[in-house]
Amino acid sequence: MKKSRRTFIRQASVAGAGILLSQNAFSAKSYKRIIGSNDRVRVGIVGFSDRHRSSHMPCFMNHYKELNFEVVGVSDIWKLRREQGAAQWKEKMQNDVKAYRNNEELYNSKTVDAVFISTADFQHAGHTIEAVKAGCDAYVEKPFAESMEDNRAALKAVKESGKIIQIGSQRRSGANYHAANDFIKSGKFGPITMVELTWDVNQPGRWRRPELLNVLKEEDTDWKRFLMNRPFEKFDPRIYLEYRLFWPYSSGLPGQWMSHQIDTVHWFTGLKHPRSVVANGGIYKWKDGRRNWDTIMAAFDYGPLDDMSKGFQVTFGSRMHNGEERPTEIYYSNGGELNLNTNKISPEGGLTEKMAKAMNMKANLLPEISLPNTERAVASANTGGDTLTSNHVRNWMECVRSRKQPNAPVDAGYSHSIANIMTTAAAHTGAKATFDEKTQEVMADGKVFKY
Repeated sequence: MKKSRRTFIRQASVAGAGILLSQNAFSAKSYKRIIGSNDRVRVGIVGFSDRHRSSHMPCFMNHYKELNFEVVGVSDIWKLRREQGAAQWKEKMQNDVKAYRNNEELYNSKTVDAVFISTADFQHAGHTIEAVKAGCDAYVEKPFAESMEDNRAALKAVKESGKIIQIGSQRRSGANYHAANDFIKSGKFGPITMVELTWDVNQPGRWRRPELLNVLKEEDTDWKRFLMNRPFEKFDPRIYLEYRLFWPYSSGLPGQWMSHQIDTVHWFTGLKHPRSVVANGGIYKWKDGRRNWDTIMAAFDYGPLDDMSKGFQVTFGSRMHNGEERPTEIYYSNGGELNLNTNKISPEGGLTEKMAKAMNMKANLLPEISLPNTERAVASANTGGDTLTSNHVRNWMECVRSRKQPNAPVDAGYSHSIANIMTTAAAHTGAKATFDEKTQEVMADGKVFKY
């Protein structure tokens, strides 16, 4: 990296409410010095989802002219969505945007260089494999994978292809998160002793699509393609439209929300996955036929595998029946806390002189530091092109040009998926989940966990 982290933070502060410059950022003039930089990058849409329409679309529109990108095709197996997608993108682009019945048709057209992937959770890994094998770069929504089989296969395909993959972990493009990462890695924070992660809402309609259940007809989609490698079930519009509520098409709370927050733990510490996970919860309120819990508490043991005496605990709690969408991420050390809600480092809870003196120790208190402010991080489909996601999409587009690794490369997706799958394994079996480094398998109750 030619630019230091300090430069990154300074640029971010100058940018303010505007475009956050990434660590790989290039000016418009710089692109002219890159071979092929004047060629227009043709983008395809894999899955015209709510997330894509309300977030990817406005974020892409913020940058496409400057970076010389265009959308040329939409692939969606549901007739309604692909027609809507093609029409809306045609209006935005003011050029022809073709509708494709599936990804095979899209890639066989040889018209795309890169794709947005925002399909059902369990499809992300498989669709990534299809993209890179077709020679395309991709922006891939999280969770990256919901099974280790898919996780390993997608990682291998991406590594072999050399394609640019940005995982939709947009916190990695936030100035406050970069500042937090720098402070922790500098050693000034001290050893992390605990991390508290929470994500609570009170939204009975979250992940529900009742207005579309009677609209979706089996003859208007491709149910077999939807299922991909999952066990066969007869056509069910709820599974198709509300997949986040139904395992094995989504892990629900871990895959949708925890994946964002646990990724920062891996990023800040350099650790690739937990040593173990236990979880408990259930469907306590929304008894609407869903399979995935509406409430979960999970505890993670993190630390180096070669030194079990060192480590820290991470807790993740989420409930869907009480609360506002204000995700909490607080890192604790003996000297205080790093709070990514307030964007402050403080001596709160640190070892005071009075407490230390009683044990003949020195006080340990962190300084008061304010991190650069960015827009509050949320993962709702209705983020409206939020600043973090806009920064993240831009970073991917820049890296498609420069061929440098983006802020959230495929390895980040592989790691958060391990943590997600371990959580799901613990929740489904009631046993402590661990990870076998040699086989790259999640283990629970003495067995390999599979869907």
